[in-house]
Amino acid sequence: MSPRAHKVALAGLLSGLSLCACRTSGGEKGGLVRVEVDERRLASAYAPRRFALVIGISSVRDGTWRPLRFAAKDAGDVARALADPSRGAFTEVSQVTAPEATSRAGVLAAVAALREKATRADDVVVVYLSAHGTLARSERGELRRFLVTHDAELRRIEKTALPIDELKAEFDRLPSRRRLLVLATCHSGSGKSLLPRELEEELSGIKSGFWSRPLEESSRAAMVFSACDWGETAREDEKLENDIYTHFLVDGLGGGADRNGDGAVTATEAHDFARRRTFAFTEGRQRPSAEILEVGADPLVLSGEVERLGRPELYSYSPRLDGFSLKVDGEERAELPGGASVREGKRRIELTKGGSTLLSTYVEVAAGERVELEELLTRATPWRSLSLVGGVMGFVDSKSRAELLPEAPSGGVALRLDGFPSARLSLQLDLALSAGRQSLRLSALEPLPFGYRMVQLGASVPYSWRLGRLSFLAGPRVAGLWLSRSFELEAYHAGQSYLTVSPGLMAGAAYGLSERWELSAQMQLMLTYVVVDGAGQGLGFAGGWAGAGYRF
Repeated sequence: MSPRAHKVALAGLLSGLSLCACRTSGGEKGGLVRVEVDERRLASAYAPRRFALVIGISSVRDGTWRPLRFAAKDAGDVARALADPSRGAFTEVSQVTAPEATSRAGVLAAVAALREKATRADDVVVVYLSAHGTLARSERGELRRFLVTHDAELRRIEKTALPIDELKAEFDRLPSRRRLLVLATCHSGSGKSLLPRELEEELSGIKSGFWSRPLEESSRAAMVFSACDWGETAREDEKLENDIYTHFLVDGLGGGADRNGDGAVTATEAHDFARRRTFAFTEGRQRPSAEILEVGADPLVLSGEVERLGRPELYSYSPRLDGFSLKVDGEERAELPGGASVREGKRRIELTKGGSTLLSTYVEVAAGERVELEELLTRATPWRSLSLVGGVMGFVDSKSRAELLPEAPSGGVALRLDGFPSARLSLQLDLALSAGRQSLRLSALEPLPFGYRMVQLGASVPYSWRLGRLSFLAGPRVAGLWLSRSFELEAYHAGQSYLTVSPGLMAGAAYGLSERWELSAQMQLMLTYVVVDGAGQGLGFAGGWAGAGYRF
């Protein structure tokens, strides 16, 4: 149903409701009557719509790039599969292959036009592109990936071709939260790509065989599939008469990619099907990649309908697990990224790589359940740390240290909960105690000895990030501070106590010695309020400690 038809249906429904609401059996205004609503029409009006934009760029005005034989055919094959009522059943499929429509501005305009159609968050949007790719350095010297549009010029790539990150940015502006971008292109200098001579010479001297992938901003709500991994070649094949990845992607939409047997082919199922067959067909020279940025279950169905509960699935598209093998009950089932369907019940799950095992655990799986291996690994990894700590606390300014309390040693405990309340935040609770005897250094007087007791109970919610075994933490902190002093002099016997709540900041680091043991250190800076001789004042209060902790 088109957006206009959708609005007309709703307007008619609301009009009928307003008329019926004024008619009652007693002739009174404002009464209510039963309204018969066609559930099928209502479900159709609110059903998620499905839009696809398929683009094939076969030729480039600059003759330096050789024409692609099958780019337009790739687009046509994908369009037919998505529009087929027995497969994709997409509401609308737009196919763009004409030279004048595949310029840099034309491609961006076509993606932007989807915003006028796919206006709801639950709409499904697929954008597919088959074209040449290339690389160039930006004005700031950064290596960037480019889509070679019809008007691209090899001598002015950064000015005329379409940067991939710009394409992704336009794609991310779509209101839909269920969207897929498929790039059947490459940037390796061979296959469906061409590099500027100076850049090719520069990259040919890199011993690793290729270079690090550039950083690009991506939305967490999108999926981006690529026909090959970074630095590899995307190929057309004369026998298949397609881009190799595209051929198997379309093949999978016919139902063969439905690995869990629920009747539907999801985006990840279609990609895994095409990825494995592309890898085998090219004898390992082309490994399609995926950026799966949606958190949680995959709701993006490309073909068919969910007719039944499927077999349980285990999957991961986390870069952290790339290259690991998934074993289920001792049998190797998949190489990550990717997934596999398994039998219901209690299964033994292992993640292995190079003879080492990252995870070995048991998990109970039910029909229709999808288990994210990264989440499973997080649950199996110790995420709580209890540390014994020791350090120093004291006032920041010298006057307070002389008249209130000099620097004082302290000891205590700290409990840290990683990944709580969210993945990148931690909750830390700490208790520090200090007691002993000190002396006040008041001007023109002899040092005044006194006994003291101090208790600090703090809570902080730091943001955390990891660098190998090293974790860094920084964030806001609040603490309660209780300080008691007692003077026992010949001419003066008295006690004083303060209880304040202090806001502040903390920064720290933790180093994992092993899976269970860690060393940690932390600095704190607080603003505390104390009353001295009847006058209140705000003072800086700082502390630092180091400790050893056990993770569990």
